[in-house]
Amino acid sequence: MLINITERAHAEVEKIFRVILPESGLTVREEQITLCHSMLDSLLHNTITLCDAGVGIGKTYAYLVACILARKYSIQLSRPLVISTSSVALQEAIRGEYLPFLSKVLLSSSVIDEPLTAYLRKGKERFVCDERLSQRLKAVAGTKKNAKQLAALRSLMLRYDLDTVTGLSEFDRRQVCVPKACPKSCARKDTCRYHVYLHQAQSGPAMIQICNHNYLLADAEHRRQGFHPLLKGYGILVVDEAHKLWDAACQMYGEILSSQDFEELSNLLEKEKCSQVVYTLREKSAHFAAAFRQVETREDERCRLPLILTSIRSKVLMECENYFSQIKRTLPEKASRWLVHRLEKMERTTRLFREQDSRYIRYLKYDRDGTPFLCAVNKDIPKQLRRALWEQRIPAILTSGTLKAGNDFHPVMEKTGLDSLPNVQTYSAPSPFDYKRNCLLYFPESSKGEPHGSDSESRRIAKEILQLVHATGGHTLVLFTSYSLMGAVYSLVKDQMPVPLMEVWRNSQDTIRRFKREQNAVLFAAGSCWEGIDFPGDIVSSLIIPRLPFPVPDPIREAQQANYMTLQDYINAVIVPEMQVKLRQGFGRAIRTETDTCVVSILDHRAALGGKYHQEVMEALPPVPVTRQIEDVEQFIRARKGPDYFFVYGREQMCLKTEKCGRFGFTAAAQDRV
Repeated sequence: MLINITERAHAEVEKIFRVILPESGLTVREEQITLCHSMLDSLLHNTITLCDAGVGIGKTYAYLVACILARKYSIQLSRPLVISTSSVALQEAIRGEYLPFLSKVLLSSSVIDEPLTAYLRKGKERFVCDERLSQRLKAVAGTKKNAKQLAALRSLMLRYDLDTVTGLSEFDRRQVCVPKACPKSCARKDTCRYHVYLHQAQSGPAMIQICNHNYLLADAEHRRQGFHPLLKGYGILVVDEAHKLWDAACQMYGEILSSQDFEELSNLLEKEKCSQVVYTLREKSAHFAAAFRQVETREDERCRLPLILTSIRSKVLMECENYFSQIKRTLPEKASRWLVHRLEKMERTTRLFREQDSRYIRYLKYDRDGTPFLCAVNKDIPKQLRRALWEQRIPAILTSGTLKAGNDFHPVMEKTGLDSLPNVQTYSAPSPFDYKRNCLLYFPESSKGEPHGSDSESRRIAKEILQLVHATGGHTLVLFTSYSLMGAVYSLVKDQMPVPLMEVWRNSQDTIRRFKREQNAVLFAAGSCWEGIDFPGDIVSSLIIPRLPFPVPDPIREAQQANYMTLQDYINAVIVPEMQVKLRQGFGRAIRTETDTCVVSILDHRAALGGKYHQEVMEALPPVPVTRQIEDVEQFIRARKGPDYFFVYGREQMCLKTEKCGRFGFTAAAQDRV
């Protein structure tokens, strides 16, 4: 019977992807169909499968169809399913684009007999508190508030999801979001839009729950501790962008102490009519910020520094810990349970950073304003994830475009606690794109090993970038591994670019949108721009990676090193795989559609032919032609780009002058076309 059901389910996969979806405009992709079969098998046989899906496969449709059919053909899987992602953008796309399209198409073809329904589950800080919004609108009435911010604030009267509103200031967002603890005396508790949404999400008929990794783990922790679950009971788990799960676990199973915690506690105390202790608490907060202030400015994003406890820092932490205890002892009997819980947690967290706790790795980091954050990460994240997710015996699909490091799943399995489980399978779906024809990998002959951060390194990289920009006619994205190197190179080339030059500092969406509008420009980017941004077509026809993206040494990695016999073992097992995953993420910005063509240039001498990590670089990337000749780069662009490519600003702008064409090294025929 099971065999018959399985065969029918797989036959329906074939019908959906070869007949039904193509009739609605989707392309038949063999890799996508095979991936869906693999995912469906995993669900029907109650296993956990890691699926590495190359760019352009369409993995979202693959796992959605697999989940729909698994629920259709298996009574055991009929409960709701959970899709966990890392980014809000993907959550919105699943709910607003993928699911409505699939629902319409599969209903009309009688694959399903009722519409697909989904709820987006997010933390309460992402929703509007109606009472706080009313108070904020009264506070700004009659003031000279920024018109755009005021319009965004007023739009919240119609929208309760903060992520759907643009132009809202961070200050306003903090003022109007749902608080961590809603007062029981709130006059709007029965009509509050957030509570109405929460009731519908918990009791409604939704088949699919969409959340982020932090929310998924928070729900697991609620269940473990016997608290009310955040998610409805589910029978299938899909973890998309699964390469980010470990980062979310580090946050969930770690501790953080910052000035923001002091301020939130102060606000809670004021609301509970305990304002007599707030002045001293804010004084302690100022001492905390001064003791851990930023000594030197670091441009690199997310830099973790060792937590060094000087005598002054230890004294400040001791005073804070004692004061939290004192406040707790003097609270009135009617104080809320949430306030007591926060005080106890602040006291425990402060003690954790003051004392050496062998269960945690402690470090210090700063936000862009220099605000200090004391962070502690649990050393046994794999064990935590096994207990929270994998031991629940729920079939799961973990998928991403960068689950593998080179040709190996073991690094991600080890980090997520899957390496010791018996029911784990892996599947690799290569990208359907024709990289051998549409991509060229370039290593410059002049690459040599200058000291990192030296002036000579910046000058060489600047020279090679300029040469490549001229060879490809612009249309360039440069992905840096550090903001400091990006700034140094930018200052060297900013007056020599034949096309507009832009910098993205910490994922400025305005700059990215302007880069797309220009059609032909050069964009310098770093940090989060290594993944998640999409430049289809000719906008990015040259991708330049100045340095291999090796992870920066930090306290977490130093602690990991202790688990290996030698430094080289640690580098091979941890550092190189992390570099390979990051390199794949960056390389993925090059080719986004079947018709895209792009030159990818890696300027690091360690990646070049004969370089120390050349083999590891080639294992991380799809099979692609390689050259060390700049003339091959020029020829590749001339052979694969049409006349419109060589216009600077698009259809409404003037084309390049003939003398400027000469600077790009175009042939006479190309000059005639321009």
